[in-house]
Amino acid sequence: MTVESPQLIAANGLVKSFGRGQTQVRAVNQVSLRIGRGELVLIMGPSGSGKTTLLSMLGALLKPDQGTIAIDGQPLEQMSSRRIARFRARRMGFVFQAFNLMSALSARDNILFPARFGEGVSDTTRERADRLMDRLGLGHRRDALPAMLSGGEQQRVAIARALINDPPVILADEPTGNLDSARGQEVMMILHDIARDEGKSVLIVTHDPRVEEVADRVLWLEDGAIRDRPPQEYEWARDPVCGMRVDRQTATNRFLHQDREYVFCSSRCRERFIADPKHYVAAPDQYTL
Repeated sequence: MTVESPQLIAANGLVKSFGRGQTQVRAVNQVSLRIGRGELVLIMGPSGSGKTTLLSMLGALLKPDQGTIAIDGQPLEQMSSRRIARFRARRMGFVFQAFNLMSALSARDNILFPARFGEGVSDTTRERADRLMDRLGLGHRRDALPAMLSGGEQQRVAIARALINDPPVILADEPTGNLDSARGQEVMMILHDIARDEGKSVLIVTHDPRVEEVADRVLWLEDGAIRDRPPQEYEWARDPVCGMRVDRQTATNRFLHQDREYVFCSSRCRERFIADPKHYVAAPDQYTL
């Protein structure tokens, strides 16, 4: 029985270990969290900190050794394997870094594919797919195969696919990892708007500090546990072309113009600046955060 709750994701005391004996590693160690309707939450932390393991448990792809998870008021530990599979198909949407689109299917058919495991493909579902494509700027790409789509378009198809069954929970693993900064920011704003406008819980695992400004909260995971976040070591600047935050210390795309050094998120933004600096040059304090 579903218990109506403002918390779409509720996890208590999650533990997951791999290996045995002296080689055992506790990937997730006593993690508890709550994510409400309309929230976009990031899980961040160093590589190997347990972020993807935690996301897999919350998505019912991996069973915890200890602890409980409730999605939209329904405890996962009380479900059989078959029921979990149905529940996952209908109540959760997944967005992956590698897109995972089927190369032989059109964009529209890729979006419709999860409906086979939900309520089935119907005229209503096809209409929803078309509305999603229009909303995400893909209306003119309905019949395109994945190989004909840009990286940003493929990721938007993956987002529409995650939404086709109208799930209350969206889980995303590095959704901006294969995108340039401008497309990554675009994808994050789409996910932010979905959380806000449709009252869904959106949980994102990411290494990308530039996407933090669109999140409601950031959870820092280190050594398998949620901890206080370490002090920031970034010297932030703003790309004058796309507006994305860039770490000035590690930026590889730079250009000196009129005795001032500008930093860019990508070579594409740098080239645009060089082609027409006057269009992008503004007050000096605009580029320091």
